[in-house]
Formats: sequence, structure tokens, C-alpha cells
Amino acid sequence: MTEVLSQDEIDQLLTAISTGEVEGEEALKRAETRKIKIYDFKRPDKFSKDQIRTLQMMHETFARLTTTSLSAQLRTIVHVHVASVDQLTYEEFLRSIPNPTTLAVINMDPLKGSSIFEIDPSITFTIIDRLFGGPGEASKINRELTDIELSVIEGIIVRILGNLREAWSNVIDLRPRLGNIETNPQFAQIVPPSDMVVLITLETKVGDVEGMTNFCIPYLTIEPIITKLSAQYWYSSIRKGGTTENLVILKKRLDTVLVNLIAELGNLEITVRDIMGLQKGDIIKLERNKVDDDMVLKIGSKSKFYGRPGVVGSHMAVQITEKVESQMGEEEMFKEIEGGE
Repeated sequence: MTEVLSQDEIDQLLTAISTGEVEGEEALKRAETRKIKIYDFKRPDKFSKDQIRTLQMMHETFARLTTTSLSAQLRTIVHVHVASVDQLTYEEFLRSIPNPTTLAVINMDPLKGSSIFEIDPSITFTIIDRLFGGPGEASKINRELTDIELSVIEGIIVRILGNLREAWSNVIDLRPRLGNIETNPQFAQIVPPSDMVVLITLETKVGDVEGMTNFCIPYLTIEPIITKLSAQYWYSSIRKGGTTENLVILKKRLDTVLVNLIAELGNLEITVRDIMGLQKGDIIKLERNKVDDDMVLKIGSKSKFYGRPGVVGSHMAVQITEKVESQMGEEEMFKEIEGGE
């Protein structure tokens, strides 16, 4: 490319050469080393490097969450990672994807507008084959999805959107919802073709099948929170959330965890010979002083409460009488540690 110097720069070079401050060859080298940044006014840069980097970090979290959830659902090895984050026009994005493909239109509440989540056909058919009981092979023929296949892939996308919400939680309380699924890119016109978008490309591998998954977000959709897309804001949100919001979320999740509650009537050590000799009508004496003594209630293997048996309606029940006080001596504590090891 031929570089053009301004009139002021030419005058300075001529003055330096005439006074002997700069030799002619050195002046040419200075002119050659001058760097010119190309700027296309048809494709203005909407996102700074810092914002692109923040989007990449956010979706690396999304990729890790999606890897875990898909691996559990498909019962096979799934690997998802961010390949690139680019800004381009919406028309260029549509030209870069195959036809037909799986295009999910995502409503980005509370942000205005929609985004596009595109799954490569090879990945789509591999997921469908796996869920239908197959080995997880990609279809050799690129075709549109049937109604049953659309219903199955909708469930997958809805599950993935939960990961997207969690990945964006440090920036905004995003509530993404699946609008509709298109197979022809020309029917997914969410913004004018010349509008700028940010494209997050995720390299996806399901079993032995590899493909690309794209998440396309228009600039107009993300513009209201563009100032929050900085590394400094993102990291500060993580630190704040780690001390308050994450603890609240963790507590809510722990509140719904199911645990086994065991009401132990008593216990007894008995030999295998005695067990083999048991018959109907035999009586086994448990290590309890009286019949009406409190029984022990255990959560897992830990004794937590004392209670008395009874009946509520037609159901057996236990009434808690008191809480087991945890008074473990040093000797017992070391024994428990050694037993756990």
C-alpha cells in the first residue's frame, strides 16, 4: 500500500535534509516505518478491545457450564470452548452459516431486541441421535428438522439458556427466552443487514463429532449495558457477588437438597450363624432399656435428634423430643477422622 505524507510532514523532512540533521536514506526509512490504521466507515468498530475481552471471559464461563450440562444430559464426552469473538455486520454473519441450519431466536429480556443462537447441523443431528438412543453420529444428509426433532432440540436450547443467564449474572440479570427456531437464515432477520453484531464462536465437540456453535448479539441489543462490559466492572461484580449474592443463591439451593432421615429403633450385634437360624416368630432383643425410650433420628450417618414413634392418621410418624448435643472429645474425633480415611 502506498503511504501518503501530509504537507507538514513533507516540509519537516525537506527542512531536516537541507540542514543536514537527517540524511535522505534515514528520512525514507522514517516514512516507511510510519503505521497507518485502516478504518472502514461502512463497518465502524462498535466494541472496544476491553469489551470484546470481557465478552470472551463471560462466554468462557458459559462454555464451561454448557460442557457440564450437555455431558450429563447426553451421557457422553462433550467439550465446548470459545474459539473467537468478532464484530461484523449481520449480513456477513448470515452468509457465513450453512442453509439449512438450526437458528434459535432468543429474546434477551430485559434488554430490547433479540439474539441468534446457531448450532451447526452436524452437532444438531449428533445430539438428536444420541437422545434417541443412537451412538451419536452426524447425519450425512443436511436436511431440515422434523417436528419431533424440533421439539427435542428446543429442550436442549432451553437448558443451555439457563447457563447463559448464569454466565451474564455479574453484568445483568438476563432472562433469555427461546422465541422460535428457524432453519433458513433468510427468515431470521432480527436487525438490518448492515447493523453491527458481536459474534461469539464456540468450538463444540460431541463424542467424535466436531462443529461450531455461534451466538450472535446485535449492538443495538447490547448497547444499554455497553459501559458494564469492562474487565474492571466484571471483576468487581464477581467480588461483590462472591460475598453476598452467591451465598444467598447457595443457601436457596441447599434448602431444596433431599436428605435421608432415619429413625433408628435400636441396634444389636449378632453373628451370621444366629441370623441363619432365625425363624418366623423369633424375638430379637435390641439394646434399649425400655420400649418407650426415645429413639435416635439420624441424618445420613449422624445422630441429630431424639424422638418417639407414633401414628398420624394412617401414617407412622416420629415426634422430635430433643436435639442431640454434639460433644465429641479429642479421642473420638481422631477415631472418626481415622475411620473416614
